[in-house]
Amino acid sequence: MNINSNHTSILKAASIAIALSLFSLTQVLAQDIQLVFVDHLTAGLIEQDIFVEKEAGSNEVYRILPTEKQKYMDAPLYKSTKKIKHDPFDPSTAGPFEKGEEMGMTLREWLEAKGTASYQCEGGWGTFNASFQNLVPNAKYTLWHAFMAKTATKPFAGTIDLPLGDPNGETSVFMTDENGNAIIEKKFERCLQLGEVQLMSLVAIAYHSDNKTYNADPGPFGLGTHVQIFAVLPDAAKPIKEVSGDN
Repeated sequence: MNINSNHTSILKAASIAIALSLFSLTQVLAQDIQLVFVDHLTAGLIEQDIFVEKEAGSNEVYRILPTEKQKYMDAPLYKSTKKIKHDPFDPSTAGPFEKGEEMGMTLREWLEAKGTASYQCEGGWGTFNASFQNLVPNAKYTLWHAFMAKTATKPFAGTIDLPLGDPNGETSVFMTDENGNAIIEKKFERCLQLGEVQLMSLVAIAYHSDNKTYNADPGPFGLGTHVQIFAVLPDAAKPIKEVSGDN
């Protein structure tokens, strides 16, 4: 057993978890949780569901590492030809994959997506109001409540993905307008579970390039489903009155 290697991996995973919490820019004010959504690269993670062809004509595509962001900003994006399991931490899972269809946008355009949201829990009901800009125009999206281990497992065990709101996924679907904007207002029974010591709780939005949704399942990541931006919910264990704006 390589103790030093394992120790380094644990520290790296812990650092990533802390970074994710910081990038969420989450504030808790009384019963009102404010969220700012970010993309994977901004959070220091590997982009998951969009790909670039590093060598023209190779018919092979790769996920984009944070260190490669500037190099591929104007590169066209592609889908994969099959569902690809998520792993935002391990560069060895970044490809190559067989090149799928061109998505009709560049990495720069993909990363222009942004969004903010407020969430309240009162009387067992959750209220989620969000505003998104610069998403894919006239496109179908879904909202997801996801969970993952705060100290990422190696290999990555993945996330548990639940549709936001109704368990069958009907209320998680939304459409963008001709400019890629969307205003979301959702109210649902059963409040969202917040994070805890060992568990990270997130809200994410997924673009469906196949113009399909899959009820309680996100769909084929990389092929037809593409998580674009996400936000980290705060820990439930942390007393609300002690959480400050620079948490």
